[in-house]
Amino acid sequence: MPLVTALSMPLAMPAMGGEASADSELVARLREGDRTAVEEAYLAHHAAIRGFARRLVGDAAAAEDIVHEAFVALPRAIRRFRGDGSLRAFLIGVAANHSRRHVRSAMRRRRATERLAAHEELQPRTVDATDQLITKQLAGKLWAALDDLPIDQRVVFVLCEAEQRTSVEVAEIVGAPEGTVRTRLFHAKRKLREKLEEES
Repeated sequence: MPLVTALSMPLAMPAMGGEASADSELVARLREGDRTAVEEAYLAHHAAIRGFARRLVGDAAAAEDIVHEAFVALPRAIRRFRGDGSLRAFLIGVAANHSRRHVRSAMRRRRATERLAAHEELQPRTVDATDQLITKQLAGKLWAALDDLPIDQRVVFVLCEAEQRTSVEVAEIVGAPEGTVRTRLFHAKRKLREKLEEES
């Protein structure tokens, strides 16, 4: 039985390396309460944080809210930054901490949309449109399966599989031992595989 590995997800992107070195001056200014430093951090990192949030919740509006909350929290949260990783990784961790409520609300919106779509009659479609429908249905099944994961497993799955980050990087982001990250990923893949097999 094949394991779930790198499932295709919307907006997947490779992990970025070499982030940690250029952050020290900006972090020092953030710790001093420099407001322009928050703006600079936003300009440098908001796209990556939004991408992570979008992959996590599957909802653009909720992703924007998570980005906003992460940067509003940054002046307080920066006190916890130890400096042994990149500022971007730290910000993704802050965003993950603010994502729980948004994950639940995105799940409710997605289920409401699915109920509406179930009432629509399928019209005759071309081959291209049929392919698009199949892709959309597969993505819908994946999102439904992700909705059943505990938030900690969901965050690890998105970071490891959608963003292709290493377990070491993810451990730094979520503030957990690497072994815990691997365990969460194992259980997430198992649950996703079981859920998708039930649907097939």
